[in-house]
Amino acid sequence: MPWILTLAILGGLALSWWALPELRAVSGEWIRRRLGAWNSRRRHRQSNEPRQPIGTEIRQHLVGLARLPENQFRWQETLMALLLVGLPPALAWWLHDERRVADHGIAHVQTRAVNDHVAWLLEGERLSPPAPPPPAVFETTEVETLRPGLAQASRDWSLLDEDFRQRLLLVFRLMQERYGYEMVLIEGYRSPQRQAQLQSMGVHVTNAGPHESYHQHGLAADSAFLRDGKLVLSEKDPWAMEGYRLYGELAESAGLTWGGRWKMRDYGHVELRSIAIGRRHHQ
Repeated sequence: MPWILTLAILGGLALSWWALPELRAVSGEWIRRRLGAWNSRRRHRQSNEPRQPIGTEIRQHLVGLARLPENQFRWQETLMALLLVGLPPALAWWLHDERRVADHGIAHVQTRAVNDHVAWLLEGERLSPPAPPPPAVFETTEVETLRPGLAQASRDWSLLDEDFRQRLLLVFRLMQERYGYEMVLIEGYRSPQRQAQLQSMGVHVTNAGPHESYHQHGLAADSAFLRDGKLVLSEKDPWAMEGYRLYGELAESAGLTWGGRWKMRDYGHVELRSIAIGRRHHQ
């Protein structure tokens, strides 16, 4: 992305140079003055004459530049120069930064390309949800410490949007077949009441209130890994973190948004952005 902004800025500067004769005149005079100052310093060094302080030299240069008649820009030319220089990089940033949509709760159309293999699989068979793990998996002390109240969360696949469900099931399947990670849904649909309860725990849990999360629309899910029959939630586990990285790649290839790229990272969270549901709609 930095190289795109660099090209945009250079393009804006070149366009400004071409469109504004006053800018060309001032720039040319500035270059001539800089060359003159450089020659003056060189002569000082050669003649061993005392040199004026650098601060004084800079002030004199700026005062002289301000007095140039070519530098008396009318406000129209100044505005045009600012637009020509600033518009290209601003437009490049706006088109690139998709998180601005999540921050304002605006309907978002997925822009991530779904690769051909995933698209082909999505058009094929309808995948069925895996058998849920025993309830005791979600009731351990470690799970309760890392995710309070997870035992009461909904893991009913039928409450999820059909399109989202198929994409997520496909990611689960590919994680198992390609990388050997067994994944489990730890929370899918979330009622407004539960969302309010989680919000009351603090922003470290969620900053979305009731009806402000994709969970309330069956378009979001939190997932984790099963290893030796135990739920692995810790982000300090290198095995789990490698799994989350692979999970994020596959989820994005299936057209989902992955929480691992957010400022407040949520590695197990994915969502299908398709409708506007409030000011913030992740977690």
